[in-house]
Amino acid sequence: MTAGRAMKKVLIANRGEIAVRIIRACRDLGLSTVAVYSDCDRAALHVRMADEAYGVGPNPPRESYLRIDRMIEVARQSGADAVHPGYGFLAENEDFAAACAGAGLTFVGPSPEAITLMGSKTAARQVAMAVGVPVVPGTETPIADDVSDEDVLAVAERIGYPLMLKAVAGGGGKGMRMVTEAADLPSALRAARSEAGSAFGDSAVYLERRLLAPRHIEVQLLADHYGTVVPFVERECSIQRRHQKVVEESPSLAVSPDLRRRMTDAAAAVARQAGYNNAGTIEFLLDEDGSFYFLEMNTRLQVEHPITEQVTGIDLVQWQLRIARGERLTIDPARAVAPRGHAVECRIYAEDPDTGFMPSPGRVHGLRVPQGPGVRDDSGMYEGGDVPIYYDPMISKLITWADDRVTALARMRRALAEYEVCGIRTTIPFFRWILEDDDFQAGRFDTTFIDRKLGTRGGEPLVPCTGQHEQLAAIAVAVRMRMGTATIAPPPVAHVPSRWQQAARQSGLRS
Repeated sequence: MTAGRAMKKVLIANRGEIAVRIIRACRDLGLSTVAVYSDCDRAALHVRMADEAYGVGPNPPRESYLRIDRMIEVARQSGADAVHPGYGFLAENEDFAAACAGAGLTFVGPSPEAITLMGSKTAARQVAMAVGVPVVPGTETPIADDVSDEDVLAVAERIGYPLMLKAVAGGGGKGMRMVTEAADLPSALRAARSEAGSAFGDSAVYLERRLLAPRHIEVQLLADHYGTVVPFVERECSIQRRHQKVVEESPSLAVSPDLRRRMTDAAAAVARQAGYNNAGTIEFLLDEDGSFYFLEMNTRLQVEHPITEQVTGIDLVQWQLRIARGERLTIDPARAVAPRGHAVECRIYAEDPDTGFMPSPGRVHGLRVPQGPGVRDDSGMYEGGDVPIYYDPMISKLITWADDRVTALARMRRALAEYEVCGIRTTIPFFRWILEDDDFQAGRFDTTFIDRKLGTRGGEPLVPCTGQHEQLAAIAVAVRMRMGTATIAPPPVAHVPSRWQQAARQSGLRS
């Protein structure tokens, strides 16, 4: 990537809430924006907000948002001189970064070489070890497809059970399997390879010992083209479901000032060793005894970047753009690692928590977004908008900030109570339940927390009224609204959730 190039118009090679977030950062810097969209995203919020928008193909990602050639063509057509990939899709694709450079475009992210190096989990482990950062015991190179089951079993025996099979490429829990005993390893190896190949086009996997009750702690960093690396106060990302983070906070209750210094120093050392620039995140596992281990590096902006922004007052997306156009980092390192209060984020998904978190696509007929002191909602949705079936079902990120954790959590509970989405199921009830949990409030959790807690519910629903019941409730509210014109006053409806009243108004049953 060429640094120092003039930047006037940015193509955002993504969709949804992250595209909206980048558009806002560009506007703050006086930059024009170009959106892209698939057929089903033609009326999406990011399309409406951008200065220009271009279609890139049919709905399936491989025919639209993953088409490198179409992105480069849209940049040429629109006159864009820079490309921001957001996260997901092409964000960690070294071929896309190289194609942008080849087309004379500034890629807002690391170099293709850095993406290749740190995108390989085994190569990244070697970078960490080269600067003395501890890694979880495991294989240092990928397990070749032609390695026999017997040889893999022998290696696993040396590492020790339980262990994890992990895809060398990609992330998000794809190509990952836990193995607790030798008899299960051959079948798990085949399954992990198959899933990794389907998800990332690379079936390579490696072995890593599984820590029994670790916390997942990560360190955000920024690096410019002049050798300056600034790490930020850590983020606590242990609340996960199916290896996907769902609640994040900063700072972590488990990290002391001394441990924070050691982890941020380690993160910066890994980035320097990799020759890294722009935004990235070093992920660690923190063991019960306080030992931490390098896990991987994400060579992009993280979904949970807003909580770092809230506790530091630093706009990370703006700095991505400023670094890409050749500016030097001027952030005070002391400010970056000293948390200013506490922030919490909940990822709001269009999923039904009472059906195994199955996706809940459809039209959002009603939407009430929480507001008030210390509340931020990063969303790509609007009332009347659609959640398509083709992409990740996250519709927003709800963030709260306060001077301390207790108040930040209280604000989150208040915000979740205010948040109403009508027309689709969401994970809002799931978060309301989690935030009421005594162990969560006390900070007694690790990466197994969600699975353990869900196992204690015994099938009890999180959403008290679903499916046909909600539709009937909406009709009942509509009938009561019409009764309001009668001589006899209708029964009170104040106790009926406002989302049902909203649905009733939109149902056509009006007086």
